[in-house]
Amino acid sequence: MVEIAVPEVDYTQYSNRQLVAVPLALLAVALLVIVGWYVVTGAPANLGLEFTGGTELRIDVDGENPRQQIDDAFSVAPESVQQVDVDGSFVVTFQEDALGSSQIEQEANAAGFAVLTVDSVDGSFGPEQGRLALGGVVAAFAGMSILIFAIFRTFVPSIAVVVSAFSDVMIPLAMMNLFGIDLTLGTVAALLMLIGYSVDSDILLNNSILRQSGDFYESTRRAMRTGVTMTITSIAAMAVMTVLASVFGIQIMRAIGFILVVGLLADLMNTYLVNVSLLRWYVYEGVKR
Repeated sequence: MVEIAVPEVDYTQYSNRQLVAVPLALLAVALLVIVGWYVVTGAPANLGLEFTGGTELRIDVDGENPRQQIDDAFSVAPESVQQVDVDGSFVVTFQEDALGSSQIEQEANAAGFAVLTVDSVDGSFGPEQGRLALGGVVAAFAGMSILIFAIFRTFVPSIAVVVSAFSDVMIPLAMMNLFGIDLTLGTVAALLMLIGYSVDSDILLNNSILRQSGDFYESTRRAMRTGVTMTITSIAAMAVMTVLASVFGIQIMRAIGFILVVGLLADLMNTYLVNVSLLRWYVYEGVKR
């Protein structure tokens, strides 16, 4: 059985400003990317088919130059064309106002393509679904924040958890924009999962420092031995899922796995740099003396 060795960090060598510098800089860059995306596109990320409306075909294409065949087959250029590695089929996506789903399917059949699946979302329903999904993320985050303040009843330990969870969601969201991953119901679910992961690791750290015996640094090391092991195990599992999903062409699972890997890496950084620095300030210099 493989044992994960968690290194012991000597936090006394670093000031609180040094600990938070890199995480806050990355958060600032992530927020700039998201705000810039919103200014340009009107959304914090590229919206997927469920939120914009449109039609998605999965087709088999025989012969040479399949992508050129796809471009020539339709009277309107597809929004995206992606090949599924495991069977060589293609997923072709059209915006809602491009062509009707029946016409798209007819043109695919006329070109000699084998149509495997057809999925379509009405353009009037998609935007409303998108607002509900994003509202769900905001409501989940707000509910988590209220619960955290109710548990700890002090500002600094509570805000440490909230800031960490906020950053754990913002950094993957920015990476989605940079890597061309759409915001869909599946990726929204992944962002919601990150809120749960973040709160779990942060509460473990806070409880170890504030509610158990031992000095600050011993309590931090005790929490790290459990928290880092759990997070690294989850990262490894999500990384394997991402690779397998890429091999078998399961786009949604690949996107979810990518988001969770990025978010969990951000959680390691935020929990054991930002959260530790805020708690150390609270214990040694803040209200608690």
